This record gives sequence, C-alpha cells and structure tokens, in this order.
Amino acid sequence: MARYESEHIHKPFQKAQPEVRRCDAQGCEEEGLYRAPVSRDRLRDYYWFCLDHVRDYNRAWNYFSGLSPEEVEMLVRDDTVWQRPTWRFAGKGEPRYEKGPDFNDPYGFFGQEEREARPQAPQTEEGKALATLGLSPEATFEEIRGRYRVLVKLHHPDANGGDKEAEERLKVINRAYATLKAVYS
Repeated sequence: MARYESEHIHKPFQKAQPEVRRCDAQGCEEEGLYRAPVSRDRLRDYYWFCLDHVRDYNRAWNYFSGLSPEEVEMLVRDDTVWQRPTWRFAGKGEPRYEKGPDFNDPYGFFGQEEREARPQAPQTEEGKALATLGLSPEATFEEIRGRYRVLVKLHHPDANGGDKEAEERLKVINRAYATLKAVYS
C-alpha cells in the first residue's frame, strides 16, 4: 500500500486541456470566441464565430426583418417599459401604452396635434385685473372701458334684486377697473 501511495504522490498532475470551440461558419477551422444569437426568437441560443465571421454575421443581422411596422412599434413600446404592463398612476384598470391626457408634445414629434396651451394665472396686478374683466393683455383702454360697462350692468345689485354675491362681484370688477384705469391713463 505504501508503494501505491508513493507512486501517486510523486507523479506530476497533468492539466486537463480545455476543449477548443470551433467557429460555426461552414469550413472555418478558427476558434469560435464570439457568440451571436441564433434568431430573434432564440436570443439565448448562440452561434460561436471567429472574429471575421461574427463581423459578417452582425452586418447581416436584422432583428426586425419580417415584422410589420405595427409589430416593430409594439416591440419598441414594450421595450420602453422593459416588457412590463403599464397603467394610469392614480387608478387601476387595464394596462395602457398610449400617451396620457397631460402629455404635451409642442413640436409634434409624436404625431399629436399641438394642444392649446393651458392659461397661466396672471402674476401682475394688471394681469389679474385684465383676467377679472375677461380680457387679454393686448386689450386697449377702449375695450377695457366697454367690457367694464357691460359687467357693471350685468352684476349691479339693482339688476340682480339686491343679491349680495352680485354686489361682491361688482366690487371686484370696480377694483380691477380702477387698477387698469391707473395703468392706462
């Protein structure tokens, strides 16, 4: 038994030679170091090519070949959310892929017609006064005076049977007109 142990202890170990993978291109004897997917449906199965043949394969590869434009669009949309379904943030329901109601595309990149810009609240006293009278910033003083007269007749307490809300609204209209009169006079 000692003789058996001593023979094996002193024998040098031989390294196992790794198996060389050959290029999958027909007739090529080079080593296949570079992988390439077999098809669009089998992305985890690979051909193994040498550098020259993988370059040729990649030049000819077209993931979208044989797909209609609608199928390509659907694949692109799925990839934007990592193939996960999406739905409205505030609610439950069926997954959706279209743009939401608050999506703004002012340059028309997505084929959507330009939406009306949402009116912003005026920041200046003059802007607030014009908004109270329902006028745009381009209004002339004659337009302001005409609009004021129409609103006074409409909201005057005598025309509304002494209604307190109409009276309060008239006070706001009078302050707005006074502000604009001071600016335009």
